Formats: sequence, C-alpha cells, structure tokens
Amino acid sequence: MSLPALVPGTELVGEFEDSGYREPPHLVCRPDGQVVRLPSLLYQVARALDGQPLERVAERLSRETGRGFTAEHIVFLIDEKLVPLGLTTYSDGSPPPPMRKNDPFLAFRFRLAVLPQRATWFLSGLFAWLFHPVPVLGALGTFVGGEVWLWMSQDTGAALRAVLSSPADVLLVVLLAIASCVFHEMGHGAACRYGGARPGAMGCGIYLVWPAFYTDITDSYRLGRAGRIRADLGGVYFNALFVLGLLALYTTSGSPLLLVAIISVHLEMIQQLLPTLRFDGYYIVADLVGIPDLFKYIAPILKRLVLRRPQDDRLRALKRWPQIVVAVWVVFLVPVLVLQLGMMIVNLPQLLRADWRTVNLLAEKAGTAGYPTLGLVSACLQIVLLTLPVAGLALALGRPARSLLRLAVRLVASRRPGV
Repeated sequence: MSLPALVPGTELVGEFEDSGYREPPHLVCRPDGQVVRLPSLLYQVARALDGQPLERVAERLSRETGRGFTAEHIVFLIDEKLVPLGLTTYSDGSPPPPMRKNDPFLAFRFRLAVLPQRATWFLSGLFAWLFHPVPVLGALGTFVGGEVWLWMSQDTGAALRAVLSSPADVLLVVLLAIASCVFHEMGHGAACRYGGARPGAMGCGIYLVWPAFYTDITDSYRLGRAGRIRADLGGVYFNALFVLGLLALYTTSGSPLLLVAIISVHLEMIQQLLPTLRFDGYYIVADLVGIPDLFKYIAPILKRLVLRRPQDDRLRALKRWPQIVVAVWVVFLVPVLVLQLGMMIVNLPQLLRADWRTVNLLAEKAGTAGYPTLGLVSACLQIVLLTLPVAGLALALGRPARSLLRLAVRLVASRRPGV
C-alpha cells in the first residue's frame, strides 16, 4: 500500500496574514491555482505528510498539538477533509477525484489566458518600480493637478458631441479604452510583483455578459494587508498614469478625441472602485477586513439583522471589527442592488423601445456616414453596447429565478400528503 501524500504541485503557503478570522487560517495553493484555507489542525496534517507512515504522522501531530491522535484519526482527516479539497491522495495512496474550481456568486467566467505566467512576470517587472514611494507621490500629485485643470477649463461636452459624430473617432476612443484596460491589468501584476508575490496569467473573459480583462493575482494572498490592497489598487493607479499620458498628448494636439478617451478612462476608474460587484473596490474591502469572499456572508448577516436570529458559525468565526465592516457593506449593498435591479425592470420596456429605435437609426446611417466601412463597424459596436445591459439583466435575473423556482418546488413537495 502506498503512503498518502500531497497532490503534486500543491504548495503549503502558511498562515493567512492580517485575516479577519478569530483563528487565522492557513493557506494551501492547489496545482490549479485555487487557494484553499485550512484550519491549523488540517494544515499540520498536510505538512506532516512527507512520505511518513500514518503512525508517525499521528505521533508528530500529537506532539505538536498536545492532543492524542491515532492512525485511524489521521485516516479520517485525510479521506474526509483533505481529499475532498483536492490537496492530498487518499490514505491508501490512491489519487483523489478530479476537482472543480469553485463557482462563487457573480464570478468572472469563460477565461482565456493570453499571456502565460512567465510573460506576465517579465512585463510586470518592467513596471514594478512605479510603486516605489517617490514615483507614486509624484504621479498622484500630477494627476490631481491635471484633474483640476481638465475639469475647470475644458469643454468636455463639446468634445463628446464632436467625437460621437465621427465613426472613426468612436472606434479610436474604444481602442484607447481597451488599451487602458490592458494597462490596468498590468498595474495589478506589477503591484503584485513589487510586494513579493508572483502574478499569474493575463487574459480576457466574460464578466456577466461584458467582455473584460483579468490578471491572476491569487498569489497576493501570501502578502500582508498592505501588500494585498496595493495589488488591488494597482489597476486604478495605472489608469491614472494612462490619463496622464493622454493629458500630455491632449495639451500638445488639442484633439477632442483624447478628451473623450480621458473621460472613458475616468468612467472605468469609477466602475472599478465600486464595492458592489466583483470589481477592485470589492476586493479592497475584502482585503481590508481579511475575508476573501464577502458574498457568502450576506445571508447570515441578513438573518442576524433582519430576522434577529442568533449568529451562525460563519459569523462567530469572524473578529469583531471585520464583522462590523462586512455588516455595513451588506446593509449598503443589498438596497443598492435591489434599487438598481428594480429601476432596470421598471424601465425595461422603455429601454427596449429606445434601443430598437437607435439600432434602426444606426443601421440606416452605417453606410452613409462618409466612411462606409468605419461607419458599419462603429454602428455594429454601438449596437452591441446597447444590447449588453439587457442581456446582463436577463443573466442577473436568471440565477435568482432558478433558485426561487427550486425553492418553490421543494415547498410544494414538502406539503404533499405523505411526504
């Protein structure tokens, strides 16, 4: 019989620094990049599986914890706790079943890696110096000065009207917005490397229904609170640097196209800092309190605050101040999401009629805009952007609707005679 062991490629990271839990968990990185949190006991078991017989593992665990463990206890902890997490083989040495990644609420989906980890490591190293204190202070001071000059002296409305009347300018603004998004992701990778963690692959995918870019900075969990928040803010910081570059070009050329591109980058920055969906603002709050997944605490906190039920185990496991912060986040989040969803549902008929009229108008003008090819491409792009909110609403409602339907079916089944 073979001895149990860690799955090849599994890394024991160590204690989760600055966590919001009363008993800090320990982190283990699976071969697929998923980070798993383990209580101290299970982490000690995983660390002791170094080609040792189960009896010796039990002796070591008993010595380290001051509690009595037998080989049968170790078999249970391995087969019932560690194997389901995809971290070890079974106690008899047989391989674990294939693991699936977690599917958290409102997660990023359909990822396609474009740059492998090695390329991201190299590119992030080219920009990591920008996180030294002197460049950061200089860039932020210049950004604030540029913002004051921009919004106090420039006619952004006229620039927007001029650009929207030109299909070529609309496409160039979209291209600059995409470049800003790519540079945003590079900021996350550079901040991660500056802190001492290793950024993963960069790529693109779908968030709800919107195309988006991503950088895998899961390794930032090995950093302390300051390092994790730096990695979260790195993208918005690089957006600010991108704005400075556009401002420099605008002051020399005066092109309204650049002014509209600057506005689009500002909208991206505002969106990223919102703490509602899984944007940078959400991860800033999560890393501030040291709790990786805030969404799973919505139900326990609502039960506690609204239904006045006792705290469940998930809430009792949190420290006092992180629990308060998460409760405030939930109290803010739920009404905002309900309000946004309600407004979208109420305005959906009007939105559909307006979108349909705009789509017809764009289709009619696509070939007569002076730039037939560019006009067609620009019209198609704007049509896609118009339909995305409707598709996003349908997708956002789909999962709750399925959950409510399953709940209704269970309730009906439970009330049947003889059930």
